[in-house]
Amino acid sequence: MHQAKGPRKILRTSVPGKPASSFPAILRRQSYRLLGVILLLGQACVQNKTDATSKAYFTVQGETMGTYYQVRYSGEERTNLKGEIDSLLEVINLEVSTYIPHSTISQFNQSSEAFLLSYNPLTKAESPAYDNQHFKLNLNLSKAIYDQMEGYYDPTVMPLVNYWGFGYTEKRKVAQVDSVKIDSLITLVGFDKINWNQQANLLEKQQAEMQLDFSSCAKGYGVDEVARLLANKGIADYMVEIGGEVVVKGKNPKGQDWSIAVSLPKAGAGLQEFQTILSLKNIAVATSGNYRIFYEVEGEKFAHIISPLTGFTEKSTLLSVSVLAKDCITADAYATAFMVMGLDRAMAFASKQTDIEAYFIISKPDGSMAVSYTEGIPEYLKDL
Repeated sequence: MHQAKGPRKILRTSVPGKPASSFPAILRRQSYRLLGVILLLGQACVQNKTDATSKAYFTVQGETMGTYYQVRYSGEERTNLKGEIDSLLEVINLEVSTYIPHSTISQFNQSSEAFLLSYNPLTKAESPAYDNQHFKLNLNLSKAIYDQMEGYYDPTVMPLVNYWGFGYTEKRKVAQVDSVKIDSLITLVGFDKINWNQQANLLEKQQAEMQLDFSSCAKGYGVDEVARLLANKGIADYMVEIGGEVVVKGKNPKGQDWSIAVSLPKAGAGLQEFQTILSLKNIAVATSGNYRIFYEVEGEKFAHIISPLTGFTEKSTLLSVSVLAKDCITADAYATAFMVMGLDRAMAFASKQTDIEAYFIISKPDGSMAVSYTEGIPEYLKDL
């Protein structure tokens, strides 16, 4: 990762959307729901070579977390890993998906003040031997990001997400905003109000109505876990994508760095239109944006990014942000936090970090778009 030398902002007018060809698009949508993501269509597992000297690469595809995943990996002797990948993602979902009523996170959300982390979502019963490692790792990472972000990132925002109609409850438009209701729901927000008693394997919350939502990091975590599965099998070259969140390692089938397209953040833009292309190697990237998941009531737009500080849907000139990091769960969480922070705060924060880079797309008053990015981004921009 590039070592940032200081907070330097670079702005330029964006180019018009370009056809994305076969590049996987980074596209943030509400977790567990499909918005369009550009995928290389084909059989569930195919083997291909680009020329006589290239390695053989497999492409595995499937569905998870309400969207699609795609994995490309090298190795002529490799077997079809789709079954192992599907099984891994199924277990992760059973621990972190709020859309599965008997998942670990759903059971915690429905609990009173205390919840035993020996709950086994596979059997829907207590099991001292079951570790809930995926839930715990998401919990730990979320807490680490929360501690850095001064309230701009908070997975206990779930009651507010449901209120605005973007959660696991009934999907509906809020025709008339109830500020009194929002004020009451904000009292349920605050990751510091949840205590993990590791000795007792107990998760305790101050109020029974508090709920967790890992949609800001779960896809990134799933990407990391699939990448770890591949690495443990000795696979050196791969690209793993879930709903646009991506990890790449080694080289692509042409023996080059992986090319990942950042979607054009414009309502009505085609799913094969992109803003720019990132040339990546041994890194993760995730994107968050406000421009596809939203609804309108009497001309007012309500987007799915909810501020834990105000309780309202976030409104700013920031259309999307892509974050590069060593792992995808970190990139995923930061991307969501930056959308809540807005450009100036997010740029100031990101520029001080030595282990991430960020690429922001901004709406200008005249309706055009501009970009701003941290100092290390230009080395990844394929179209500059």
